[in-house]
Amino acid sequence: MNGLNLGSDQRLPLYQRLRDEMLAKISSGQWRPGEPIPTEAELTKIYSVAIGTVRKAVDTLVADGLLQRNQGRGTYVRRPDFNASLFRFFRQVSSSGEQQVPQSRIISLNLEQAPEAVTHALNLNRADAAICMQRIRMGNERAIFSEEIWLPAPRFAKLLDLSLNEFGNLLYPFYEEQCGQLIASAKETLTVEPADAQTSAALGIDAGKPVVVIERIALSYDSTPLEYRISRGAADTFRYQIEIS
Repeated sequence: MNGLNLGSDQRLPLYQRLRDEMLAKISSGQWRPGEPIPTEAELTKIYSVAIGTVRKAVDTLVADGLLQRNQGRGTYVRRPDFNASLFRFFRQVSSSGEQQVPQSRIISLNLEQAPEAVTHALNLNRADAAICMQRIRMGNERAIFSEEIWLPAPRFAKLLDLSLNEFGNLLYPFYEEQCGQLIASAKETLTVEPADAQTSAALGIDAGKPVVVIERIALSYDSTPLEYRISRGAADTFRYQIEIS
């Protein structure tokens, strides 16, 4: 491809048009998370641009957290670690003291009319239906999270054909495997509320007991919202940890 044809807006700098072309390859799954992209030399040949243009385009994607340079190994599509937020906010360790990813159990999976908060979070139309998933996450033989997860139906329709026991503990790799949808980043908001009847029953706690609520909007590599999730956990298991330097 000739570099002069990159992108639809010829007014943009060439490196930015190249950056957008590279982002499209990541978003479409042509360049997959955890895998190396072509070398700088290969990219100059593919797009007929100077090495400086390639480096500037790659630098912007590295700065955005979409690519990661590994010394001596090349540049890779970054795969984020979404379990980090659980470990940052909740004490979840094994009997040996190691951080432990909670086990998951899907309670229900249905196509439903999306409420207003979901349509806003996922940029849906008011009349759109969405996939609603209810999930319990277990640790040390007790329920530690009750989760309500919403997905745009057209992108995730294949999930409706699966049995609940086919879902693994980690949903994002499962979305990628089954539906080709790649989660790249997420925005999270924390609040505290009293447990209602449904949450108290799911977590085995008294109604009215405080629970920490993590509201997450997960985004694709091109910033399209792909998942809206609300996770609720008992406040007595909550902690806040941050490194300041």
